[in-house]
Amino acid sequence: MLVFRAEAKHARGDTVSDLIPQLRDYRLTTAEIIYHLPDHPDLLQSFIWQHLDIAPDYPNLRRFLDFWQKNIEGKLHSVRVGQARLVGPARFRHIRVSHLLH
Repeated sequence: MLVFRAEAKHARGDTVSDLIPQLRDYRLTTAEIIYHLPDHPDLLQSFIWQHLDIAPDYPNLRRFLDFWQKNIEGKLHSVRVGQARLVGPARFRHIRVSHLLH
């Protein structure tokens, strides 16, 4: 079992604890939220939400959308979700040709 201490610092000043969510399969989740303008319900507006979340349940996004429906006047029209892994295996490609000039 790995144990990280929050006091350890990276060169950028981030703590090692910032890496823990990435190792627990959190992913950078981006949601495009389309909603109706409260004063002009026929017009749609876009809102971009981005946060670390766990696919496929997206608990943070669901919590935000619940908050939206309870506290914000704009009625939701649609939500489009994209995600990217933050930590993953390195990708290598083999080259087929190598040229040397001079």
